Amino acid sequence: MKKIFFAFAILILSKFQAQTWKTEDQYIQRFATYAVEEMEKYKIPASITLAQGLLETGGGQSRLAIQGNNHFGIKCKEDWTGKTMKHTDDAPNECFRVYDDPRESYEDHSKFLAYRKYYQNLFKLDMKDYKAWAHGLKKAGYATNPRYAYILIDKIERYKLYEFDNTNSKEVLYAVLKMYPDLRNDKMFMAQLDQNKASSKPVTVTVPYQQTSYAQQQKNVQKIVTKAETLNSILIKSHPNENKKFVIIPDNVDLASISKKFGISESRLMKWNELDGNQLKRNDILFLESKSSNGNIATYKSQSGESMHDIAQKFGIKLKKLYSKNRMDFGQQPKPGQLIYLQEKKPRG
Repeated sequence: MKKIFFAFAILILSKFQAQTWKTEDQYIQRFATYAVEEMEKYKIPASITLAQGLLETGGGQSRLAIQGNNHFGIKCKEDWTGKTMKHTDDAPNECFRVYDDPRESYEDHSKFLAYRKYYQNLFKLDMKDYKAWAHGLKKAGYATNPRYAYILIDKIERYKLYEFDNTNSKEVLYAVLKMYPDLRNDKMFMAQLDQNKASSKPVTVTVPYQQTSYAQQQKNVQKIVTKAETLNSILIKSHPNENKKFVIIPDNVDLASISKKFGISESRLMKWNELDGNQLKRNDILFLESKSSNGNIATYKSQSGESMHDIAQKFGIKLKKLYSKNRMDFGQQPKPGQLIYLQEKKPRG
């Protein structure tokens, strides 16, 4: 009996584990689109870009990726004028580039290869020959590890990243779905998949028949069509603050409709966004996950008419944390031009 129970437990556990994505799988799902977009612009194989991102960030878990949105370990160099951070790599406290979001890191990586003379020979290679590109990068001095090319090739073949060399930016999410069919159950992913399709196709609606005037029926149709178009036009975005997922509400809509569209309960949406009611207004920012404890910039000067909640939503910071950092009573509102602290606590005095 114990043996049967043990075998059953192993079966259940293995099934549970099979449905849990690995960190590297999640990285591919999230950033394959960027790699393909860069391939179209700069003719660098998407498989190579993704494999380098996976390797450099440890599947998105590196300090440089999390704190600096730096996915390729690119150092400051003499031509960099943007934000920086210190990180120990080949030597202690080296200077690395910091980006506002991962997309900037992906494009800077493309420029890094495209605009430096020692990588020029790479662009003479077949764009679909990932093995030649991997060895070409090592030969050009991109990395010091003698096995660098083989590590990239192993990742490309293990995760079938070469599939992305044969797609385009309009079809890349379908390629991701083909590799990870369980994403059909992920409403946020499916909403992203449908964004372009929804914006280009006419909305079809069914209006229940009622014995009313023709004019009233037309009003009913227009009302339903307008609501459907509003929901279809909502695009998921990544906030500069830790890439938190959010949307901008295009027109007045109820929270229940957003909840249904993205498969997130109303109670969670209200908690994450510190909402008092279930009606959303045009241009409202709505986060689809819990916000951060800090802002993505140090300080901000409040504008006329802005509330603390407006500022919290703008910078993706929890409202209670924002009040605490600024030593303000909950419910108190800022004055126009007031310096609002988003990372460190406001100095006393």
